Amino acid sequence: MNRAFFFDRDGIVNVLLDNDYVKRIEEFVFVPQFFEIFNYAKKMDYLTFVITNQQGIGKGVMNDEDVRIVHRWMQRRLLEYTGYQFDDIYYCGSLDAANSPRRKPASGMFFEAISQYGIDPAKSFMIGDSLRDSQSAKGAGVNSILIGEFAKEDADYVFPDFHSFLLLMDKIVK
Repeated sequence: MNRAFFFDRDGIVNVLLDNDYVKRIEEFVFVPQFFEIFNYAKKMDYLTFVITNQQGIGKGVMNDEDVRIVHRWMQRRLLEYTGYQFDDIYYCGSLDAANSPRRKPASGMFFEAISQYGIDPAKSFMIGDSLRDSQSAKGAGVNSILIGEFAKEDADYVFPDFHSFLLLMDKIVK
């Protein structure tokens, strides 16, 4: 079975916008530390995926094509900067009130990737910046890593910032 590294998008792959959604490529700025984590995962033969809620679609602020354009641009820049791309991108545009089985904190997007790519969840990791990310990962049996101000019990691993995670990444991700 394959191992995977799942990434939340906004706040982990790209800089989180204050009270707004990334709707256009001009608004997308990579988090600099993301590249080191992504390169490490690829060099260690992990499959890599984005698992992201994009409820701006459900709110009518953007549409599926806007998200696909941003993701295609992101993939091209990743290939240019690192020589790698995400193996796949899963997103859910539903509003929270829709209770979609795909929308985090539900684990539907994880289950899709696990099934489609033959992934062993116990040997896989999710890095996120919200409780929804860790809840979704845990629901699918994936090890959860949270970056930010969280309680130790909120995830399998909690780090206050990217730098702290990068210092211990080799010991956690094998």
